[in-house]
Amino acid sequence: MRLFGRKDEDQEADRPGDGVAEFWVWWQEARPRLDSLVAAGTAEGIEELVAPAVAALDPGLVWEVAPGRNAAHILVVTAAGDAELRSLAHRWARAAPPADLLWEFHPSRQANPQALELTLDVGGFEFALDKLKFGLRVPRNQPRVDVSAYHPIFAELDEETRLEAALLALDWLLGEDDVARWVGEITPATHEPIDAVAAVHVPAVVADLASGYQDEEWVLLEGQTGEGAPLVATARFPLRPVDHPLFDQHIEITLPYTHRDENGLPVGDSLTALRDFEERLATRLLKLRDDALLAAHLSAAGHRVIHLYADPTSEASIHAKELIVSWEEGEPRVDVATDPAWTAVSPFLS
Repeated sequence: MRLFGRKDEDQEADRPGDGVAEFWVWWQEARPRLDSLVAAGTAEGIEELVAPAVAALDPGLVWEVAPGRNAAHILVVTAAGDAELRSLAHRWARAAPPADLLWEFHPSRQANPQALELTLDVGGFEFALDKLKFGLRVPRNQPRVDVSAYHPIFAELDEETRLEAALLALDWLLGEDDVARWVGEITPATHEPIDAVAAVHVPAVVADLASGYQDEEWVLLEGQTGEGAPLVATARFPLRPVDHPLFDQHIEITLPYTHRDENGLPVGDSLTALRDFEERLATRLLKLRDDALLAAHLSAAGHRVIHLYADPTSEASIHAKELIVSWEEGEPRVDVATDPAWTAVSPFLS
């Protein structure tokens, strides 16, 4: 198993556009040669062939050829935790040709059923995954498990290499997307944690945590604006971009309201109007179930701000602009921007 294409900070400033269609044209042309290289086990030749094609998509993407689940081989092209690139990796996978006996395609590393049988060379030492131990802690009321990872060779490695090895092992144990969903802080340890468990038990712990968040939930939050005005917000929980990788368009609807209390929060006819607007918005979103998501809304200082995320190929922004035409309290606005990392709702991410 080989891993290529690590991000270079010097490349971040000059990212090319979406070349997904061009990649798959190249794939059809290059596949006979690639099949021969893979059959021969020529890793250097595979890298020379595939690396430039992936870099043409974006130099920050990471790629990997690994044993497949249903096909002989998997080609993974992943954002490797870079939220800015996740939607590109998923659009790449969505445009892939159908899997066949030789190849399948994924936009993130998949859990490997044989993970505990793997042994890698890390810093000149044998990194056997069956010798990994984990300290696991689930913070109260949080959809995350904090991980302390220990391996006998970690004392011989520098901090960055330890962390990289621990993260890669978790990707193979859980799958990259479930690491993004359910794993919080990752700490490589040079001494075995108290109450450590073997790596084989980690997927069951994470599955148990995930089972508590099967139903849609919302949380009510209170705080202050930057100017100190009271603020009330309602947000989806858990709220995570990894669950909606193609929703990189942020749609912000701002509705000024007339009737408010001494704290600037809506009351009376304004509260009724806002509820009616959101019911109509929800009806529109039902029609866009696979293309858009209401992430959060907040009220403060005479304005309600509604945050939507959508696939930019959808008509979500058109629906939002149509809906505000009927708003009668002040001048409403719809602002649309690209936001793959969901920075506009970063205080609500979980």
